[in-house]
Amino acid sequence: MMNKITSNLLIILAVITFTACTSDFEETNSDPNRIEEISPATLLNPIIYSLASHNAGRANAITFDLMQVSLPYPSVSGGLHRYDVSMGIGNSSWSNYYRWLKNIQEMKAAAIINEDVNYEAIALTLNAMVYANLTDLFGPVPMTQAVMAEEGILYPEFDTQEEIYTKILADLETANALYDTTRDMVYLQDILFQNNVERWQKFTNSLHMRLLLRISNRQPNSFQQLADMVNNPATYPVFESTEESAILQVTGVEPNVSPWGRPQDFRLSVKIASFFIDNLNTWEDPRRPVIATTATQTDENQNTINIGYKGIPSAYDGPESQFTYNASTFNIEQVTNPMQIFFLSYAEVEFIKAELAQRGFINEDAATHYENGVIAAMEQLEVEEIPTNYFENPEAAYNGTLERIMLQKYYALYFTDYQQWFEYRRTGFPELPTTEAMFNDGVMPSRFYYPTDLAIENPKGYAQGVELLGGSDDINTKVWWDQ
Repeated sequence: MMNKITSNLLIILAVITFTACTSDFEETNSDPNRIEEISPATLLNPIIYSLASHNAGRANAITFDLMQVSLPYPSVSGGLHRYDVSMGIGNSSWSNYYRWLKNIQEMKAAAIINEDVNYEAIALTLNAMVYANLTDLFGPVPMTQAVMAEEGILYPEFDTQEEIYTKILADLETANALYDTTRDMVYLQDILFQNNVERWQKFTNSLHMRLLLRISNRQPNSFQQLADMVNNPATYPVFESTEESAILQVTGVEPNVSPWGRPQDFRLSVKIASFFIDNLNTWEDPRRPVIATTATQTDENQNTINIGYKGIPSAYDGPESQFTYNASTFNIEQVTNPMQIFFLSYAEVEFIKAELAQRGFINEDAATHYENGVIAAMEQLEVEEIPTNYFENPEAAYNGTLERIMLQKYYALYFTDYQQWFEYRRTGFPELPTTEAMFNDGVMPSRFYYPTDLAIENPKGYAQGVELLGGSDDINTKVWWDQ
């Protein structure tokens, strides 16, 4: 993927970027002239921050449109919210993820040299998270031979998605066994869990649960593996509260700042989608003011009146003049320092358990896990007051169906990279409305095209990837687990 000079330059730039503006980093970890003495922790904070920033940006630019959270407005024709998918849509994630996979590899190597099992486990966890996103976006991708330019492999072969999942799930099992909670993380404090080994281990196992569930349609024994994890919390600890979640707290203190240098751009020419806000209205949900502004309309006396939370239908047909109101848009405070970026939350863990219970794989109350997940999803958005009668609303209460679980999980995954889209592809829920103005026959895309320059830079690998897909680099080709 990159030669040795490029790799070292990226490491140096990452270290400089994340240490130049703070005195909290140890001197030995911030001297780019001593990069050969890199500690396991030198790259951890840059990796965490860069992945979080990229993921938040992709959630905003891609997932929100695909999953009818928001849409560009006005937008009379075309656009991702109409499933008009560009050839280069995945370029940014491909390049960014592989860049940071190289640094994760360097981190793991340093951890092994220093015999630091906790940092080794963290590297395995981050590696699994990134490869899962890559393969879920594209299908077959390079892994076994990836980021090996220093070894002379400039044109890596592609691995099947099954091979990738087999490897990363095994790595998460290994990582869980490696953690030593009696041993401190001795380097500079990480920005995600503040060197709390127990929380890192819970992150590893919570991610393990996410990925086992992801492939459950293809490998039904995943449900039993998940049940074994749930039934053995001492061996497989997972998140047990919102406070434990993998949520990056962006402080606003350099270099840990909002990815939106101009927060106003977050909602510039953007409106909340009707599907997203209408459900919240039905539930009288307290997340509305956190996420959205209220809509306004001009009355016959030219007075501006508040009409509550009201969106614009995604993929609407016809001119924008049909909408005689100023629809809700995003609350800008979500991307203004200080802010949060979500990797994986306690709410997601509870919805996984709710699904396991609903399917009969664990002998626990699905309704309890469902309600825990809903409440946790509110907590992670820092809702000031959670109503005690929320579940008295029959539209919000658990009704025994997977569809109800997945609808609320959709809101719990709000602003979490591509996860809403991945879970929709796995389950078909929530059921999203379609319009005549949609492209692709109104069918949700199943993957991204490979990067536009891949066929030139690695033609043999590209041809192999397309062959593994079944012969077509097409957005409707389902990936291995999407059955």
